[in-house]
Amino acid sequence: MLNALNQARADNGRQPLKLNLTLTALARQKAQDMVTNNYFAHTSPTLGTAFDMMKKAGVYFTTAGENLGEANSVYAVHYRLLASPTHRANIMNSTYTEVGIGVIDMQPSGVMVAEFFIGK
Repeated sequence: MLNALNQARADNGRQPLKLNLTLTALARQKAQDMVTNNYFAHTSPTLGTAFDMMKKAGVYFTTAGENLGEANSVYAVHYRLLASPTHRANIMNSTYTEVGIGVIDMQPSGVMVAEFFIGK
C-alpha cells in the first residue's frame, strides 16, 4: 500500500511519504475497531477521531488527514481512494510527509484499510 501511495504521488510530482510506525499502529487500531464494532465512519464510538487518537498518542502534527476504505484487496481500496476526489486530495496533499497504514484482513470478504496522514 505504501508503494502504491508513493507511486501515485510520484506520478503527480509529489514527494514520497515516510512510513510512521506510531501512525501505523493507530491506523491498525482504527481499522480493527471498525471491524470489531461493525461500523464505517471517521468517528469511532470507542476511539473518537483520528485526530483524537494522534493527540492522545503524543503524535505532533500541524496538518493531518484520514482515508478509510473497504474492498476485496489492498489495491482495490487504493484505486477506489484515488477515484474519490476527497480521498485523492489526501493522498496528493503536498503538506503531508508521513503516513501510517492499517490493513485488517476480513477474509473472505476483503480488507479494511485506514490511512493516517500528517505534516509537521
